[in-house]
Amino acid sequence: MRQLQACSCAALFNSRTRPLETRLKILEKLAKLCAIIAGVLLTCITLMTCASLIGRNTTGDSIVGAFELTGVAAGAAIALFMPLCQLRRGNIIVDFFTANLSDKANDKLDRFGTLLLVLIFGLLAWRTTLGGLNVWSAHSETQIMGFPEWVVYASMVPPFVLTACIALHQTVFGFGKTEAVETPI
Repeated sequence: MRQLQACSCAALFNSRTRPLETRLKILEKLAKLCAIIAGVLLTCITLMTCASLIGRNTTGDSIVGAFELTGVAAGAAIALFMPLCQLRRGNIIVDFFTANLSDKANDKLDRFGTLLLVLIFGLLAWRTTLGGLNVWSAHSETQIMGFPEWVVYASMVPPFVLTACIALHQTVFGFGKTEAVETPI
């Protein structure tokens, strides 16, 4: 699995096979797809929570284990929003100490920061994969519904790898033009 991720990321950055704009568009489309999936997940969880609350307050029945599914979906959604956040440079930047530096120095510091993110998200992807394999082999499930926990881990690994690839692209090729207005998904 690790070799497949490394090969796909290496193929994405091979300058002979893909021009810079094409690579960036592929990363952007994948990041937007992840964000759409996260939005659908959160919408479904919101509707389920509303149905559970309405049922509890009107008939006395609620959806058993709704809070488990909420936690599972929220964890997956957070991971799925990470690639788009990195692509749009939505992470918190404390520029108090670097505000007076030149643009070139700030660019180098930003690229160093994205290099650190490559390492962090690579580590997260690796450890999440190992954690998922561990809960899969242990047949670990949520307490009330018996929802398999490995599914959550499996849904988090691809966005972590994608975020690392986006950060690697930003480290190597820079950030390009920063748009004043975000384009809609």
